[in-house]
Amino acid sequence: MVLLRPLVLLLALLVSDLYCLSWFIDVSESQGPGATLQSFSFNCSSYIPTLELLHVQPPTTFFNPPSLTRWQGTYVGKMTLSSSARLDALTVNHYELQLRFTCGNHVTEGRLSVDVQRDPNRDQCSGRFASPAGEIIQVRETVTPGTPLYTLLLPGQGAQMNITSAQDPPYFPGPFSIDGQGQLWAPSQGLKGQAQKVFQLQILVTFGQGRSCRGMLMVKVLPVPSSQVSFPQQAQNITIPENLVPGSKVAQVHAQGFDVRYEIVSPVPCRLFSIGRVDSVVRTTAPLELAQAPDAAVTRLRVKAFEQLRPWDSAELDFRVDVQSVNRWPPRCLPALLVTQIPETTLVGTVVNTFTCTDPDSPGSTLDYQLLFHSPASASSLCLRDRVLEVNDTLDCDVPGTCLQHTASILVLDSGQPLMATKVPVLVMVTPVNEFSPTCVSRTFRVREDARPHTLLGSVVGTDLDYPHNSIEYSTSGGSAPFAVDRLNGEVRLLGPLDYELQKSYRLTVLLTDHSQDQDPTCHRSGSCTITIEVEDVNDHAPECEPPFQELTVYAHLGRSLEVTTVSCRVAQEPQRLAFSYRIVGGNSQSRFSLQGAVLVHNDLLLGSPWPEQPHTYELLICVADAGPSAPHLSTTATVIVHIVPWRASTGATSTHRTTVPSRMTPLLVTDTEVFWQPEPWFVVVLTVTGALLLLGLGWFLSWLLRRLTQVLQTSSKPTQALLLNSIQGTKGSIEGFVEAPRMETPQAPSSVMSLHHFDGRAQDSRTGRDYLFNTHTGARRWL
Repeated sequence: MVLLRPLVLLLALLVSDLYCLSWFIDVSESQGPGATLQSFSFNCSSYIPTLELLHVQPPTTFFNPPSLTRWQGTYVGKMTLSSSARLDALTVNHYELQLRFTCGNHVTEGRLSVDVQRDPNRDQCSGRFASPAGEIIQVRETVTPGTPLYTLLLPGQGAQMNITSAQDPPYFPGPFSIDGQGQLWAPSQGLKGQAQKVFQLQILVTFGQGRSCRGMLMVKVLPVPSSQVSFPQQAQNITIPENLVPGSKVAQVHAQGFDVRYEIVSPVPCRLFSIGRVDSVVRTTAPLELAQAPDAAVTRLRVKAFEQLRPWDSAELDFRVDVQSVNRWPPRCLPALLVTQIPETTLVGTVVNTFTCTDPDSPGSTLDYQLLFHSPASASSLCLRDRVLEVNDTLDCDVPGTCLQHTASILVLDSGQPLMATKVPVLVMVTPVNEFSPTCVSRTFRVREDARPHTLLGSVVGTDLDYPHNSIEYSTSGGSAPFAVDRLNGEVRLLGPLDYELQKSYRLTVLLTDHSQDQDPTCHRSGSCTITIEVEDVNDHAPECEPPFQELTVYAHLGRSLEVTTVSCRVAQEPQRLAFSYRIVGGNSQSRFSLQGAVLVHNDLLLGSPWPEQPHTYELLICVADAGPSAPHLSTTATVIVHIVPWRASTGATSTHRTTVPSRMTPLLVTDTEVFWQPEPWFVVVLTVTGALLLLGLGWFLSWLLRRLTQVLQTSSKPTQALLLNSIQGTKGSIEGFVEAPRMETPQAPSSVMSLHHFDGRAQDSRTGRDYLFNTHTGARRWL
């Protein structure tokens, strides 16, 4: 039992404490000194307990220390009002009293909350103001004249206050005044020189319904102490960055005085700043991030300086602390990089892109946008309006050097300190658009009909307003004309032979197609023009005589001229060509024949020429050439064999006997094609060196061989001529169509005469000296 007794006592104390030490009481402001506020009991049987009043908040002397008495085994504690208690609900309406109860080693603390309630029936004048001693007001003699000194707080509204006591000079420097708000004003003359004086003022307060009360204010004028506390500096503004860490120094103030202490009196509490009580250094106490705490941008501080031993000797200093946003991050933009392309046909004012930028340090702040060109340096094709990139000028890729890649930067500046900027690289590529079709001018080219293949006739010059201007391909459409147009440069060249007689002009449609002038490689435009090619006539056909070979027998009269025959020639391919020239180039011995145009005339009027007694044969070669303006002039040779038979008296009439090759016989043209070989230059050199030795050895032999051959030909000349004449006279049929060719020609007999291809004789012409082969049966010749 002895062991359980302390445990029971402790349990009893705990239960009693929990029950008793939680007090909330209401007290009327009409309660006077000695009034009991609260009674409570405690259990403590083994010890002598104590009950203490630790502190009162707000501090006051209105409450006596609690009393503790023993009654019937328990202890009763009381809280009473002191003799100085003047409860006023308008002044303080709530008090917190901290009590401590001690029982042996056990200590328990509790709080007593006292709420002061208004008493409507209580006299309105209370407190020290209504006491006989009155309310004492201490002011310095340096107070500003006419400034408020004190405010009398009374309940209710509409009270009138008047100073009823005398304020006669010379004791009073001037009258004090009080207004309806309870503010006591200093005399207009000031209180300078009134130190140590006490001015007693009787105040009459009149309320409605005839109620009134009186009070007293005692104004004590204090002299200015020699160690008066003051701030030498005036109010100032301090700007600090927001990135200061807690504990950083903001400013340091200094007041003049003895043993001065400092404190911040506004705002209270001050959560952002503190001041050293002794060193007067204002420091930060919390982060100043404006993004999280925008109200920290401006703080107005009031610092009070006072002497430690004389707290009433004080001075105050107001200053403002501006927290400036610190730029730690540059603006952020979307997009961070702009790469785009626009066609050259984009209209002025078209939006290329809109930039969205924000400042992480100051969301919603205004940003400055600038456009900086890099290449080309002074381009005006783009412009920046606020944050919108637009087309500012006509984009034209058809001028060299204008269709470019525009490289620029969007410089975005914020308004913070230090100034931060962001550059957004911009690459705008202007793409070409194929806007125009290529064109060309119709032209006329002239070409000789004997021009060789691949001859250049001229060029078709196409133009295109799109850049590059020469990206044109040429082609022809339709037709089978012997011409071609170069695909790249438009040169017109001849592909095959021309014939003026078949076609004199050609019309060629040239198609022009552009390329590489649009972003889309499949986008093409085309145009066309017509060129005319006129073929110039070239004399490329020799005249043909019909028949090419004639053999005539003419009976001539002495002293008379006789038309032998008319040489009929034409150009079959050019029937319009009718102008020819005729001349005898061979066989006209003694000049007995002449030509009058195309008519062959036998003249027997030559003086001194003996009259032939026997028939005589002339083989005439007549050269027929075209005589028109065309060049070159081509010619052919017609052969006319004339047998002249002298006229005798027995001859009944003069007649001409003409023998021609039957019309069914057509001339055979034998062409000997000479094939030649043109060796390479190096082979010519080798062959020359090798053959030089052979030429030295064979030179004398070739010379001897040529001399022998000449002798053989001369000896066989005369027999051959006689044999040829007899063969011609004995032949009944004549040969028609003998034509002399530049190389080799043979007349062709009817297909039944097979011996035309065999020549059994060789002779030399006496007039020309040329050798020829002949057939003794047909009289056909082939010149060597």
